[in-house]
Amino acid sequence: MHNERMPFLRAHYRLAIIALLIAAIAAISVPILMRIVIQPYVYASLVDVPSAEVAIVPGASVLNGKPSPVLSARADTAIELFETGKVSKILVTGDNGELTHDEVTPVRRYLTEAGIPADDIFLDHAGFDTYSSMYRAIAVFHAQSAIIVTQDFHLPRALYIARHLGMTAYGVTAEGGGTPLDYLREIPASDKALFDLLVHRIPEFLGAPFPLTGSGTSTWY
Repeated sequence: MHNERMPFLRAHYRLAIIALLIAAIAAISVPILMRIVIQPYVYASLVDVPSAEVAIVPGASVLNGKPSPVLSARADTAIELFETGKVSKILVTGDNGELTHDEVTPVRRYLTEAGIPADDIFLDHAGFDTYSSMYRAIAVFHAQSAIIVTQDFHLPRALYIARHLGMTAYGVTAEGGGTPLDYLREIPASDKALFDLLVHRIPEFLGAPFPLTGSGTSTWY
């Protein structure tokens, strides 16, 4: 009896291994395909990128109340876009779900210190993930066109989400290429983003609208 079951078990192990390999290949393929699809909308030069309403600065870590190098590089790119007239507003989006965790206010201070007018800086305190940030940019801030500024490892996912939600979005790569771990993390993050798009997930927090045609200071607190 034992010998009769062995071929049966081996066949099931083989099928399980094949299924796992197929799942792994499918998971890895998502960020690769996203990168291919959005490539026509990514610009290496700020001169060449089309003009848009707003530059979107996705959240990242904050160190001692100041933007981390990754986050400050995103802010610097947004400042250049504003100063060259490519955008007229800057939307800083990130996680401010707790008083002790605020990814947006330090960037707002960074922008004002750089001379960006207060009325033109909008803060999204409920950008808890990239999908929520892009969804809320449309639903809450009524953005129709945007230039997303973030690092190479993150830009394909952010831009893919924005365009598939209906925004006329372009991307500019901020300095700081990212570590191998950053690119590895994009595999599950991209898979989740694709799932969110497929099920049309609505972020838990939407709230009152703050159109970009108004004053950004109304979103600061």
